Amino acid sequence: MIARIKAVGREGAGNVEASAAWKELVAKGPTVLLEVLAGLDDASPAAANWLRAAVDSIADEALAAGKAIPAAKLEAFVIDTRHAGHGRRLAYEWLNRVDATAAERLLPKMLDDPGSELRREAVAVQLKTAQKLFDAQDKKGATGLYQKLLEAARDRDQVQLIAERLKTLGVEVDLATRFGFVSDWMLLGPFDNTKGVGFNNVYPPEKAVVLGTTYVGKENQKLRWFAHTTADAYGVVDINKAIGHLKGAVAYGYTVVLSPSERPVELRAGSNNAIRIFLNGKEVFFREEYHHGMRMDQHLAKGVLKAGRNEILIKVCQNEQTEEWAQRWSFQLRICDAIGGPVPVSVVKGK
Repeated sequence: MIARIKAVGREGAGNVEASAAWKELVAKGPTVLLEVLAGLDDASPAAANWLRAAVDSIADEALAAGKAIPAAKLEAFVIDTRHAGHGRRLAYEWLNRVDATAAERLLPKMLDDPGSELRREAVAVQLKTAQKLFDAQDKKGATGLYQKLLEAARDRDQVQLIAERLKTLGVEVDLATRFGFVSDWMLLGPFDNTKGVGFNNVYPPEKAVVLGTTYVGKENQKLRWFAHTTADAYGVVDINKAIGHLKGAVAYGYTVVLSPSERPVELRAGSNNAIRIFLNGKEVFFREEYHHGMRMDQHLAKGVLKAGRNEILIKVCQNEQTEEWAQRWSFQLRICDAIGGPVPVSVVKGK
């Protein structure tokens, strides 16, 4: 039954079979609850929707009928970090429904949970304790706890709140470093993006970055790479200020980072513009979209850092819209792990 649900595809493919399997599964009741939760580990987004609904229906119907939900097994599932974070979070929510002591027992141990879903909950609970210390003017106690929570938190709203509290307590937080934003870049541009041609045109930096060379850019301008460091707390590079307030143009950002070991990473970017991202010469992300807003982590590319030197190149294309809201030409990029924690890399100065 779970296999039939997992076979559901895009645009409704397999929905009829999944619907029949879902009804059979729910009819089996609480005995299959853990099996369904485990099915979330490798389920596609479409299949996960079916499985989450099955968990909720099974548990709801069991409680309504006065049947027992296996609390001990749910707890074992929650603390088993081999399972996917969203499945463990769902199990935790139902465990809380039948065991009022679960949060108090489990959350204090989850500040370093590998799943962001439960880690956030653990941080949120401890933030209430920190606020009480803060309100009581226990500077030492509040500072210590906020610093501990800063190491644990991964979500922007929580990190920002903690940083604000610590600043009030006399401790400055480097948000760019805390999130893993790259602040030091070599920039190059503009190249031509008239009528959007630049997004698919392969300009020389995409073939090889040679910092000492001179390029021919938009309107035959002579271009050279130049160093740029952003002081923005969230690593935003304002290309309008760095290169010029231009339309129909392409700019490149290039950086080199050293990694102490080979490791999987996420390159998370934000931009109002169309972008391409390259890691060690290989394209790992692209999106041709203009002026739909800029948000932290709106674009996510997965890759692997080599031990030692790694090159990151980002291509940022500005279109020719003249509206006031279409003038921003900027980007931010951070290097982090799968739940948004900074990874131990160092930027090479001078590249």
